Amino acid sequence: MWILPLVGYLGSVVGFCFLTLAIASGLYYLSELVEEHTVIAKRLLTKLIYSVIGLQLILCIVDGFPFILTTLGVGSHIVYLGNMRRFPFVKLTDPLFVSSCVLVLVNHYFWFQYFSEAQQRSYSRMTSVYDQADVPSFTEIASYFGLCVWLIPFALFVSLSASDNVLPTIGSEQPSGDVDGKSRRQGMVKVIVDYVLSAIGQVTRFIDKNSKTLPPRT
Repeated sequence: MWILPLVGYLGSVVGFCFLTLAIASGLYYLSELVEEHTVIAKRLLTKLIYSVIGLQLILCIVDGFPFILTTLGVGSHIVYLGNMRRFPFVKLTDPLFVSSCVLVLVNHYFWFQYFSEAQQRSYSRMTSVYDQADVPSFTEIASYFGLCVWLIPFALFVSLSASDNVLPTIGSEQPSGDVDGKSRRQGMVKVIVDYVLSAIGQVTRFIDKNSKTLPPRT
């Protein structure tokens, strides 16, 4: 078969494009919701951070998760909590924000190493093909990463604002450069999506312009 594999590759590319657009649209919508309801979003995120910290402590006490990695996770979420001081505004050069970005990667690396080594140790203890390895399932590992490692950083990324289109809320620091009491801040997700769409539009216009200026073939 020659054509069917090509059809499969084409379908994969088209499906990936649609999935990417769907995710970008969902993030864009969530970013707009946060801009409209910043006080509710701040309360929800704060409760989520405390909930994840509690979940990590329970996993350490009940399921015997490593104490050092649990301490790293709890400490990271305390740092994430520090970003709520000026929510939803963020300064990209703020040491607290930079530390949060680094801690996300550090947590992912060390927890990935932990689960990988746990699987290797479990499989090495097997003496027969009929033995069953005592390791967490893929669903359990993925759920842990989703809830305890990536949930809060992802929610903060969607919620925080990087340039100008949100009214300042009570208790949040008003950024410089405001006009008439309003800040023109915009969510980071919206900034990225708008930038990508603008770049695609510019490339499309450039190609269309060049195709029109080409001399006709004789």
